[in-house]
Amino acid sequence: MSPIYTVYIIQSLKDDSFYIGYSANIEERINKHNNGNSRYTSKKIPWKLVYTEEFKKTTILLYKTSRAKNRNDL
Repeated sequence: MSPIYTVYIIQSLKDDSFYIGYSANIEERINKHNNGNSRYTSKKIPWKLVYTEEFKKTTILLYKTSRAKNRNDL
């Protein structure tokens, strides 16, 4: 059985900016963002989760993530 991946959008409570990513373990990933263990997001903590969408196929996941980052379209 294939793992389920989650595309997610988090919003910084510091400056209202957004970050789009994906993970097979969303809870662990959000904790890493909020604990400062992610280089890009560490300066803008805390973060809140504002959107998630699950995918079983990585090709669709990568397509949706890329589209969202380039066009702000999920």
